[in-house]
Parts: sequence; C-alpha cells; structure tokens
Amino acid sequence: MASNPDRRRDNLLRIAEVKCRTTLSSATIYRKIAKGTFPASYRISDGLVAWYESDINAWIENPMGWNAQAQNDTGV
Repeated sequence: MASNPDRRRDNLLRIAEVKCRTTLSSATIYRKIAKGTFPASYRISDGLVAWYESDINAWIENPMGWNAQAQNDTGV
C-alpha cells in the first residue's frame, strides 16, 4: 500500500486555476475524474473543492499517461 504524500506545503488550486493551467473545461475535468484519468478534487468546505498543485503538475507532465491507480501505486 502506498503512503500518503506530505501535503503540508502543497498549494491548493481552485477550478478556475485548474482550467487555466490544463486548458480543459469543467465538464471535461469532471468527466476525466470519473474515468480515473485526472486527479480527484478534495472537498475543502460545503460547495468548495480544490486540487493539490502537485497532482495537477503531474497530470500536465503526462496527460495521456496519467491515471489514478498509477499515482496511488507510486504514492504521489
């Protein structure tokens, strides 16, 4: 089982920043999350979600090869 990465210094990105950095629409982001081909968001509070910047950076580095299971296996 992979260990959880230390997130204490990882920035949180809101949907507008994720869309800007990935050039994907909200619908595409959520569709890819459902398929396991995009990092999942984390609920911060009611109606507010964000993504860890390191997860988005990993996806940007390899968007065609990124998958949730591979990220979990490496502990990233």
